[in-house]
Amino acid sequence: MALFAIGDTHLSFGTDKPMNVFRGWDNYVERLEENWKKLIGEGDTVVLMGDISWAMNLDELREDFRFIDSLPGKKLIMKGNHDYWWNTLTKLNAFVGDNGFDSISFLFNNAYLVDGIAVCGTRGWFFDSEEAQSDKIVLRETGRLYTSIRQAKMLGGEPVAFLHYPPLTKQQQCEPIVKALRDEGVKYCYYAHLHGASAYNAFIGTEQGIRFELLSADYLKFCPMPIKLTK
Repeated sequence: MALFAIGDTHLSFGTDKPMNVFRGWDNYVERLEENWKKLIGEGDTVVLMGDISWAMNLDELREDFRFIDSLPGKKLIMKGNHDYWWNTLTKLNAFVGDNGFDSISFLFNNAYLVDGIAVCGTRGWFFDSEEAQSDKIVLRETGRLYTSIRQAKMLGGEPVAFLHYPPLTKQQQCEPIVKALRDEGVKYCYYAHLHGASAYNAFIGTEQGIRFELLSADYLKFCPMPIKLTK
């Protein structure tokens, strides 16, 4: 029962928006599938850290989830900034149930225990967004992060946080999100979202007692990363 994670799969089986127009994304679905099947068994769990699909609704999402469900292991899916298909948890659970996608669950205001690791997290938000509602979104996402971490603590195990947006880069940080991690004693945080040249600004290392790592798909060369906690 090992734990893996990867973000930004950007699937488009039900839409016409392939990512191979971008540098480094050639044959990315085939590469992801090949790497996944080499590493991950039916007893393992993979956190998919947002930007799962380009689908705009659940009908367009179906074939992307069919592909995900066909891969080995259990999948915990988070929301990213491009997951426009995201809906209420009730509707999402009904969607996977009605379609027989039994290996898929959602990480949203909750937590899961996987081999001694209490998986928690939320989408987060970008600290330099110019949207009018950004402050409210940051507060909402921070509240969801607190909720998820506290759910994780109730499960036992080591709480490990997964975010779509980076809580910090080499130049900036989203202080409310980092404070939540710090307040709750989280020691490991993984994030996605940064692609291509923007990955050079990613902070990878330890800050304020928290280990941060980038797990976007192209950064990982479409190979899910095993989550192993150092003692």
